[in-house]
Amino acid sequence: MPDTSPATSTALPALPALSAQAERLIELGVHEIAGLSAEEIRTFAAETDGGDALLVVHPDRAPASALAPLLHRDGKPGFVVVDMPDVDEFTPYGLDLPDAPLYLVTGVDRGDYMGNWSPDEALPALTEEERTPLVLTEGIHWVLQQPEALERNRCFMTIGSRLRKADGTLDARTPAIWISNGTGRDGVERRNAPKVGWCWWNNRHTWLGFASATGRGK
Repeated sequence: MPDTSPATSTALPALPALSAQAERLIELGVHEIAGLSAEEIRTFAAETDGGDALLVVHPDRAPASALAPLLHRDGKPGFVVVDMPDVDEFTPYGLDLPDAPLYLVTGVDRGDYMGNWSPDEALPALTEEERTPLVLTEGIHWVLQQPEALERNRCFMTIGSRLRKADGTLDARTPAIWISNGTGRDGVERRNAPKVGWCWWNNRHTWLGFASATGRGK
């Protein structure tokens, strides 16, 4: 079993102000991907009292496949692993997202203390702590706004997203965001690039925490 000592994740700086996050999304063209105007995003940010909150575009408007290439690290764009062509079919599981094109995620944490836990072990622990696991697109939004949230040996899984197969069972792959070593099919040119990939539901990885939040709201 994993270490069950008290939760101690590495502290990260506060998120940028919502107005700055809105401008970041507009700069990256996320509003165009989502079919929103720049003014709609600015207005939402201006009229919302978010505190230390993450501004997110609903995955129905901005899927992971469109957001991943907007990530950058060491001048290299993000990418989705080649054996995850169905990345956008990993949808929220066991949680509800706000029914709105834009919403906020509060209390984001990387879950470093859960390194070397499996998703199967982490999910009930998060539930007991009254935290909700991030979905994949929320994790991508977080790194877009706060690149330092992704560090070598301190990356994270987004187990709020699962893929339900045609027979009704859940796919054992679980989405995660980490940094490529440039090995295998990634290619050496992608070394140090942000990477959207997957790990098995029952496997443990010392370098992957479990990103979660205290809540979501409009």
